[in-house]
Amino acid sequence: MEPFIRSDQYNFIKYQIQILINGYTSVNDKAVLNALKSLVSERVFSLFPDLTEVQQQLLNPINDIKNSDRAEKVLDQLQPFVLPFKEVSEQSIKKLFPKAKKLKLPISKDIKLTEMTYLGWDDLGSNSKFIVTYFNGKLIGLQGTFKPLNKKGNCTICNKFEDLGMFMTKTKGKLEGTFIQRGNYICLDSQKCNQNITTLNKLNDFIMLIKEDK
Repeated sequence: MEPFIRSDQYNFIKYQIQILINGYTSVNDKAVLNALKSLVSERVFSLFPDLTEVQQQLLNPINDIKNSDRAEKVLDQLQPFVLPFKEVSEQSIKKLFPKAKKLKLPISKDIKLTEMTYLGWDDLGSNSKFIVTYFNGKLIGLQGTFKPLNKKGNCTICNKFEDLGMFMTKTKGKLEGTFIQRGNYICLDSQKCNQNITTLNKLNDFIMLIKEDK
């Protein structure tokens, strides 16, 4: 069977499984637990409206999870079916950032592609952050200045409480001599951010904000 689970969907499944485990450790009422199981199952299966019978059988054990040991086994069984981030050549990345001189690319050996929804890396020399991902099926690149804030908050991309930085782009406005700045707070650690992403909605909203009218 071919992989069919996106990285963000796998993260969502892990999050829902943790909700289920928390229920079993804090609730004794069988009716409540059964309702929780049904809710978690509904949330997980709603991610995949066109499941094959074999794929459904792979996900069914989620309903039987009651503790961390069982959860770990189920997640290990799902891991081989997570879609890796499509590998991108150095040349393709450089084409996304034609104005970036001496572009420093991420070291591929440090990247686990099945945990990536986007590639994100910093260039400390220019105080810049680069983001490469797929949007509407097309490879895109975002480049902006990045300033660590030395405080925690909710990341615009993953919506989790993490150490943040301000990602900001600056483009020429329609009137001569004017500029438009767009940006928002995102995770300081792109790898951690990827591990937190449970839906593409926030990432897509961020992309549309940055690339508006470009």
